[in-house]
Amino acid sequence: MPQPAALLAHEIVRNLGGRRVVDGVSLIASPGHRIGLIGENGVGKSTLLRVLAGVDEPDTGSVTRPADLGFLHQEMPFDTHSTIAAVLDEALHEAREDLAELQRLSEEISRAPEGTPGHQELLDAYGRRLEQAQDRESWDADHRAALVMEGLGLGALAHDRTLGSLSGGQRGRLALAALLVRRPTALLLDEPTNHLDDGAAAFLEEQLRDLPGTVVAASHDRAFLDAVCTDLIDLDPAVDGPVRYGGNYTAYVSAKHAERERWERRYTEEQEELAELRHSAGVTAHRVAPDRGPRDNEKMGYGHRAGRVQSQISRRVRNAARRLEELERIQVAAPPRPLRFAAGALSARTPTAARPEEDPQPLVALRDVRVPGRLALDVLDVAATERLLVTGVNGAGKSTLLAVLAGHLAAEGEVRRQRDLTVGLLTQDTVFDRPDRTARDAYARALGPERAEAVPLTSLGLVHPADLDKPLGALSVGQRRRFALALLVARPPQLLLLDEPTNHLSPRLCDELEEAMGSGPGAIVLASHDRWLRRRWQGHTLRLTT
Repeated sequence: MPQPAALLAHEIVRNLGGRRVVDGVSLIASPGHRIGLIGENGVGKSTLLRVLAGVDEPDTGSVTRPADLGFLHQEMPFDTHSTIAAVLDEALHEAREDLAELQRLSEEISRAPEGTPGHQELLDAYGRRLEQAQDRESWDADHRAALVMEGLGLGALAHDRTLGSLSGGQRGRLALAALLVRRPTALLLDEPTNHLDDGAAAFLEEQLRDLPGTVVAASHDRAFLDAVCTDLIDLDPAVDGPVRYGGNYTAYVSAKHAERERWERRYTEEQEELAELRHSAGVTAHRVAPDRGPRDNEKMGYGHRAGRVQSQISRRVRNAARRLEELERIQVAAPPRPLRFAAGALSARTPTAARPEEDPQPLVALRDVRVPGRLALDVLDVAATERLLVTGVNGAGKSTLLAVLAGHLAAEGEVRRQRDLTVGLLTQDTVFDRPDRTARDAYARALGPERAEAVPLTSLGLVHPADLDKPLGALSVGQRRRFALALLVARPPQLLLLDEPTNHLSPRLCDELEEAMGSGPGAIVLASHDRWLRRRWQGHTLRLTT
């Protein structure tokens, strides 16, 4: 049986809404390679996956894909009345077909002794199907289905449950489970760790590393990219277009930093050379010889020397002009200013905390706090310069705790806050009262003209200048969330509460936000499932249990 085919894309261009979303992307995804697609929101990761999968057609370019391809974000071919059993039966169809065909061929061979017509053809067909079944691990498919359902946290669900009775997260995990059970030759995944807890994410990573075929995944999950990927393709602007990096996320961070430095250095050097060449071609062209007359002992040869100088200058001018023309034609573009989280302190010092170490009073103190069915917490003191990470499984009460700390949710028990405490909360769901207002206008109205001028929105590195005059409702989920974060840090509160702050941020922005959280006055409490953030967290940790 031939080796599994590679997934090939050549010069893919895809325009949406009058904007070029994917611009000339090419890739070769060979079996055994697991490629991560990374970049800012809006650079075309999901669009590229849809083109690779054949869900969308490119405007120009071509895709050659294996016949056996799975795409996570394709609509499941089942309605809400279908059952989990039906989804698994469909996922197991190919493996069961392999076994049934092997049984049929075996019976045919037994009825066609060696030397009879068609015997060799039957043996060849049996060999091909056997190799296919071995590659798919068809004999273990039912056992694998049970393991995958358990590993993705779906093992306790009855198989007669309908899809309509499942949560959105459960349906997403079921779609992922169906693909892992199928083991297609090429697997395309869009944010595959969404809705997964730590155990399920680690299980997924192990499954993907064991696949013999091709994996292409778009993800913001730095821990996933580090654990799974053999290559990364960065779709952010680069001097020569999208760049492919060998290795995982850790290797990418180092290589990306070095590449950006090379681009900036090359651009600076070329601009300096262009300035010198323009000077040579312009100013020097008007100089014939040094501004002095001939000395007495030079009078006889002055005309000859002047002519020689004129010739030399003309040659230099011509050379400079040729080089100037060439360099203006081939010069690299200016490195686009990337989104860089550039806020100062994320939170502000309280008036009583000129010396935080001498201020024993917590900003907020909780005692025997209860929100029935959502949160149970005996004691929590948030100090003036606290850095607290709240963790726990889905449903443990992380978001509820932040809402109680912010004063947005009433709770049983005792909640004490310092007088005139300023609090800012970044929620998971970003909703604006006036989505018709532009980012620029909403920012100025929220902060007031004076503060908006003192801290320009673009200076925070969270909103692209091109998005300033777009209505908030026209921005992507990630863009709206970054805007909401910008509103908070433009006037830092004394207590900053962040609910899953790295959701919808590019890996690089996540790194920079984490670095900013590590220092400065005021207190920061965040809830996060981000495994990369949690592994590197240097502050206190509170784990909530259900």
